[in-house]
Amino acid sequence: MRIGDLAAAAAIPTETVRYYEKRGLLAAPPRSANGYRTYDDAALNQLRFIRTAQAAGLTLAEIGSVIELRDDGTTPCGHVTALLADKIAEVRERRVQLAALEQELIRLVDRSATLNPADCRPDDICHVLSSDGSIDASANWGPPLR
Repeated sequence: MRIGDLAAAAAIPTETVRYYEKRGLLAAPPRSANGYRTYDDAALNQLRFIRTAQAAGLTLAEIGSVIELRDDGTTPCGHVTALLADKIAEVRERRVQLAALEQELIRLVDRSATLNPADCRPDDICHVLSSDGSIDASANWGPPLR
């Protein structure tokens, strides 16, 4: 199948297929006489694995390490299990960070109810988030929320 057919079957853009090839996550396929890439069902299975692994929280680098093990003839299931266990630890840490952030946000919202906007100093953008120490700017609440 050609790249458009492969991308459609995997429900991803053709640019993503090319990117995965560039990253080494998908082997470059042979080309037909007219220069078109020709993919087989194994490429589709690999793309589905990549998408499933991403949905489980694995990074492309981690997915690449799994594929590399498989390509070297090693069954990577133990490695995948270890990666997933690491993800569980990361999720738990992130939950702790988010709980702390939630408490800080509640405190700031509660604090804002006691502040008068007219009292905001000219050198402050907003006194709810002033730099007077009302919030710990060095706290590690993890990556910003989107």
